[in-house]
Amino acid sequence: MALFRKKDKYIRINPNRSTVTGGTQTKPEVPDELFSQCPSCKGTIYKKDLGLEKICHHCSYNFRITAQERLALTVDEGSFEELFTGIETKNPLDFPNYMEKLAQVRQQTGLDEAVMTGRAKIDGRSVALGIMDSNFIMASMGTVVGEKITCLFEYATKEKLPVVLFTASGGARMQEGILSLMQMAKISAAVKQHSNAGLFYLTVLTDPTTGGVTASFAMEGDIILAEPQTLVGFAGRRVIESTVRENLPDDFQKAEFLLEHGFVDAIVKRQDLRTTIAYLVALHGGQDE
Repeated sequence: MALFRKKDKYIRINPNRSTVTGGTQTKPEVPDELFSQCPSCKGTIYKKDLGLEKICHHCSYNFRITAQERLALTVDEGSFEELFTGIETKNPLDFPNYMEKLAQVRQQTGLDEAVMTGRAKIDGRSVALGIMDSNFIMASMGTVVGEKITCLFEYATKEKLPVVLFTASGGARMQEGILSLMQMAKISAAVKQHSNAGLFYLTVLTDPTTGGVTASFAMEGDIILAEPQTLVGFAGRRVIESTVRENLPDDFQKAEFLLEHGFVDAIVKRQDLRTTIAYLVALHGGQDE
């Protein structure tokens, strides 16, 4: 299949006749999804040049990646054992078309919910691992997300494992109302039990981490890392500006702003995350198996 085609009409003049005949010829076309535009610098990037890490080579912007891609970049090959699958919401508010929406997103992403949970090894050390995926209804925090993350912490406490959690979320899931917000307290209680057992909890903030996730377990880690230029916050920028009636700095709610003000311990480039996580897990008593 040719990469370039042309389908414009043209006319052909026969020098030996006084007639003009019509025809068609192929016009160059760029195949779909061959190039991407960087959301940060607006530069055009050939997708194959992004590499496995999906980082803009113009400005080092970190593109959003799927849970499966994050898993491949982070854990030892073949070490991941997925846990707590098959948990489904009962649509507590009878929200119209919600179950159909979930079925559609599951088919598109290959995930059963907005967070993937399990046990894995990073540089030979076992961890309880959670990865939130913004491709699944913007990784919104519903009852199943809350249950899976709670189960992950309870499992880690029982097995005496550190927890590594990659956060990403647009906030609470509107289709589940107040039950979604209740997950903040539920997960926080499990985090506290894990901490009381003297175990290590590492959070990695990825773009975007907002709403109730930020207001609870995303910011409860013993060490909090973030990828460059990650959006982190609770309420939206316009809501805050209208409330405080002030203009906010341009970099407000960016990871670099949070680092400067002490809310984040370090900003780590995506290509260095695996090594950094392995070092921190080893430093804080991760099991070497």
